[in-house]
Amino acid sequence: MLRWVLFTIVYILIALYGFQAIRTLTKSVWIHYVFIGIAVIIAGNLILQFSMGAGGRVLSPSKSYAFGFILSFMLFNMVLIIFLLGEDIIRVASGAYAKLFGTNESFHMPSRRKFISGIALSVAAVPFASMLYGMYKGKYNYKVIKHTLHFDDLPAAFDGYRITHISDIHSGSFDNRLEIEHAVNLVKAQGSDAIMFTGDLVNNKSSEMSPWKELFAELKANDGVYSVLGNHDYGDYIDWDSTADKKQNLDELIQLQKEMGYDLLLNEHRFIERDGQRLALIGCENWGRGGFKKAGDLKKASEGIHKDDFKILMTHDPSHWNDVVLEDDYHYHLTLSGHTHGMQFGIEIPGWVKWSPIKYRYKHWAGVYKEMGQYINVNRGFGFLGFPGRVGIWPEITVIELKKGTETMPA
Repeated sequence: MLRWVLFTIVYILIALYGFQAIRTLTKSVWIHYVFIGIAVIIAGNLILQFSMGAGGRVLSPSKSYAFGFILSFMLFNMVLIIFLLGEDIIRVASGAYAKLFGTNESFHMPSRRKFISGIALSVAAVPFASMLYGMYKGKYNYKVIKHTLHFDDLPAAFDGYRITHISDIHSGSFDNRLEIEHAVNLVKAQGSDAIMFTGDLVNNKSSEMSPWKELFAELKANDGVYSVLGNHDYGDYIDWDSTADKKQNLDELIQLQKEMGYDLLLNEHRFIERDGQRLALIGCENWGRGGFKKAGDLKKASEGIHKDDFKILMTHDPSHWNDVVLEDDYHYHLTLSGHTHGMQFGIEIPGWVKWSPIKYRYKHWAGVYKEMGQYINVNRGFGFLGFPGRVGIWPEITVIELKKGTETMPA
């Protein structure tokens, strides 16, 4: 109860600034009432969904939208605060100066206040509209991103080998079957030699995947569809009636992937062979920095692999690569990860800028990185979680082509 009281106080204070801007720009009472009504409905829906909604800590689509709308509305008002609070501070300081020194000058200029309110509302409308677009369309704005990576020691038989990499499906968040069918068809259209999925099939429960099982089972490749577990697949973020129920959920998820035709690697490896040569594909369970589950065992997964084998590692969390993989005695040529979602929010202009707040938490958060002669691709995610949208960081289907030799730079 206390958290809702504190939230309500903060929310009211923030919304008041937005209301001031509206009231300054227009004297129309019905517009004032509309703003107040929207503020009350958004806050009331959030409290209703999270305090009385079913599912405990399960973040259902209705809860996600309640969170998304209040986040968008508060961001709108926070932008207004940046403008109006600064003007208020200057006005108060000016008034205090006039009183102390007995001048007749006053900073209180209604026309100036109206002008600043107009500018503030115009600026605030941009992120607000972006957030709404992200919830309506951005989360399904799938992008196929292609990379060509060169390796001197790639077996010749695998020159030109293509991998489609997807991650973070989060099926429990889906709310539009046509859009998901379109995305699955995009994956199929790539015609890669292998498909590799790096975890978080669900948000919490194996049952979330049941409506989508047949659709994602359509994903096929000549050399197979491989997968690993992500942190959300273990059911760690909800309360279970018993440890047996939690274990049964994981067992069901593992069985479900088997029925879908996915080869789930639980600290295991496989060899992909072609013309008498081979690639070693290693799959680790989730290993995350800090409080995240550390079930991944790289040594166990690599038992039986020769040191000189060409190695592709699938591991959900990119911090595993930074903290463990790079320093391992074995050379893992290519690591595939996900997990970060690119925070589902940021700015990307290829060749110019790539930024998201998630970069302050994860050193490797989106795209291809190379260190110590080893590559990692961090997929931006297929689905979404929490905020039911994406702004600037779009859902991703990655296609990686392996080439033998050294990359030739343009003259």
